[in-house]
Amino acid sequence: MATNLKPTSTKSKSKMIVFAIEIIVILAMLAILYLVLSRKPEEQPLVTVLDEEEIKPDNKVQQEIENGTSKMLGYKNIALFGVDALSRDQITKNSRSDSIMIASINMDNGDIKLVSVYRDSYLNIGTDSYQKCNAAYAKGGAEQAVKMLNNNLDLYIKDFVAVGYNAVIDLIDGLGGIYIDVDKEELKYINDYQISIVAAWKYGLNITESTPPEAFNVVKSSDYVKLTEPGYQLLNGLQATAYCRIRRTAGSDYKRTERQREVLKAIETQAKKMNVADLTKIFNNVIGNVYTNISTEDLLALLEKIADYQIVDEDGFPQADLRTAAPIGAKGDCVVPRDLVKNVVWLHEFLFEEQNYEVSDTVKEYSEKIKSDTDRYFGN
Repeated sequence: MATNLKPTSTKSKSKMIVFAIEIIVILAMLAILYLVLSRKPEEQPLVTVLDEEEIKPDNKVQQEIENGTSKMLGYKNIALFGVDALSRDQITKNSRSDSIMIASINMDNGDIKLVSVYRDSYLNIGTDSYQKCNAAYAKGGAEQAVKMLNNNLDLYIKDFVAVGYNAVIDLIDGLGGIYIDVDKEELKYINDYQISIVAAWKYGLNITESTPPEAFNVVKSSDYVKLTEPGYQLLNGLQATAYCRIRRTAGSDYKRTERQREVLKAIETQAKKMNVADLTKIFNNVIGNVYTNISTEDLLALLEKIADYQIVDEDGFPQADLRTAAPIGAKGDCVVPRDLVKNVVWLHEFLFEEQNYEVSDTVKEYSEKIKSDTDRYFGN
């Protein structure tokens, strides 16, 4: 293999940029778990319980829910985390959530809206420390990551699903692949990203910025299927995961999260062609790399309406006209919500169709702190 195949984007550790699995498929497969015979521990999902006192949001949000005045009532909001885990154990701890999404399900009509929270967003990570928000999962697991979302965004998310990239690859392969339109610019990078995934996953290569190109020669041509032309085509699991890692095209990380959501929609399309027997087979291959706190009862209740679920809209947070990207001192390159209050107002309108949402005092406090921390880096 030529020595010029070093991936174009590497960090201090291999960033296995993983997108969260389409929530419909995950819920279906997890529900099947409770309907089949008992399984070996390594074939079961990792299940936990979140401390509701830890993840609860501002009192204003709680009171509106308790009083029945919150627009969030009637929606099930689930946090989706894709973590840079190379093993089953790493799904639960010491891994950054390099993909963070919120899936908001309208329980009346089954409509799902997806919002990607950019991993480098400068937010309070749940400990009154302000830095890139994907540090929340690394430092405190799913519980702290959910707390981070609730406190910064005035949400009351109680459920989460986290996956390692092995589950993503196996899921897509189990579905027979997914159809994606790969453009010419993306074609330049997708094979390099396949190589980097295989190098870390199969050969244990610890990739850093100083990793020499020849180190990637451990990857054999038989380890992956090279993409040779752009266009609308069927991608296998490794190709689709590599597609989601592409970061160096126009649009950078923002475009990457669009690709992640595009893949989720493609997964949804393929999954809806499957019957229960097909999904059960896929389930057997991926469930060991799933980490969640969703109860049996909730899973079964969601499964009852599985055929009615559909992704109707998707976007990213912070919003394009309400964010700035810049190095923030030792915190590194961050996506800065220039006005967190306005971003949260937008989010509630987008997810819950709530006009002129009045944010909590917590969000106002965080917004001022972010402004205070970052203004000097923008010459204000």
